[in-house]
Amino acid sequence: MKGYRFRPSVDRWYILGVLFIVYVINQVDRQIMGILLEPIKREMGASDTQMGFLVGITFALFYATMGIPIALLADRSNRRNIIGWAIAIWSFMTILCGFAQTFVQLMLARIGVGIGEAGSNPPSQSMISDIFPVSERGTAMSMYATAMNVGVMLAFLAGGWLSQYYGWRTTFLVVGVPGLIVALIVRFTIIEPERGASETRVIEAPPPGTAEVMRTMFGNHTVRHVMLGASMAAFVGYGMVIWLPAFLVRSHGLSQSEVGVTLALLTGVVGGAGTFISGRICDRLSVRDPRWTPWIVAIAKVLTVPFTVAFFLFTDFMPALAVYLIPAFIGGFYLGPSYAMVQTLVPLRMRAVAAAISLFMMNIIGLGLGPQLVGITSDLLMPYFGGQSLRYALMVCSCLNLWAAFHFYLVSRSLGGAYEKLSLSQAEAAAVEA
Repeated sequence: MKGYRFRPSVDRWYILGVLFIVYVINQVDRQIMGILLEPIKREMGASDTQMGFLVGITFALFYATMGIPIALLADRSNRRNIIGWAIAIWSFMTILCGFAQTFVQLMLARIGVGIGEAGSNPPSQSMISDIFPVSERGTAMSMYATAMNVGVMLAFLAGGWLSQYYGWRTTFLVVGVPGLIVALIVRFTIIEPERGASETRVIEAPPPGTAEVMRTMFGNHTVRHVMLGASMAAFVGYGMVIWLPAFLVRSHGLSQSEVGVTLALLTGVVGGAGTFISGRICDRLSVRDPRWTPWIVAIAKVLTVPFTVAFFLFTDFMPALAVYLIPAFIGGFYLGPSYAMVQTLVPLRMRAVAAAISLFMMNIIGLGLGPQLVGITSDLLMPYFGGQSLRYALMVCSCLNLWAAFHFYLVSRSLGGAYEKLSLSQAEAAAVEA
């Protein structure tokens, strides 16, 4: 590869495509536990508390925490190699899950999956930001974020079918192997892009430490509210994803296979289309005014609330499903634009760590606390609503999208000025280099 020059018109789409596949596998290996909880629980004699601990705060804590030091390394070294090693590690640990004989062994293997997955997302976001200019970054990030929907869809479909006919151990083996192949593709076919290749900012000071990145991010009013808004949206999103299967079984009497197909279509097809389209809409409208990006996200978050409340109030399944198509479509509108805004508003050499910090908040608040608090609320409502308590717990959770919308509204009030300062700093950097 010596002497090779990066060709933005060709290579950037290949890199994005490979990183998309990496993220799909990331989500499959993470979300596969949801469909396998019941057979694992029966075989190992674990309690609901143990299983909730396994898929919730344990995974989220290691995944979110390890992302920061790995991202710090990514801002200083070859991101392609880090991603390659990360996917190899989490895929190997996923395979080991299939060989676990005790609950503790399975927990340790899942912790290994979380640590491996922590090395994928921040470096990937950093690379995408380097190869796509600001005018296309929302679209690129939304395409990348759509992998989350595709991964959840495949986890529901493949996990349900494989576990039913071959058992949960074989399921772990089957979903773990493809990652080892993709790790080789990443290592030997992707070129590490030049930092700032899509912008005028190429030569910068050495990358700062984590403390300085945190001061920069939390000291920036705009970035701070992007992270808070995205974290509250993730809180609702993870709470819904984890508990919707149980709700559909308890309140609508669906079988496990019917739940898998229903949620796969909603999250993969409908949700994936919405996640992608959100980036296209924001990129087109933000050319006129950058504030359109947070406006679109805020509007989407507000609109989800009445439709989601109606979904939980309907007792007939088909009318409820028809109503839920709207929140399923616009529920992920925050993902790509949030990633893009954070990556655009921080210095080049902070991008991987900035992504890790924002993901830390989203995963601790969203994955770590969202499902847990929905369960607690359901138990508290049990004396009043009996077997329908989960319905109302999820309804309360969905209303927190209004909180997320408020933060994105606050982003819109300062985003224009933040981008003007960014443009000025780019012009100054270009003048210095000249």
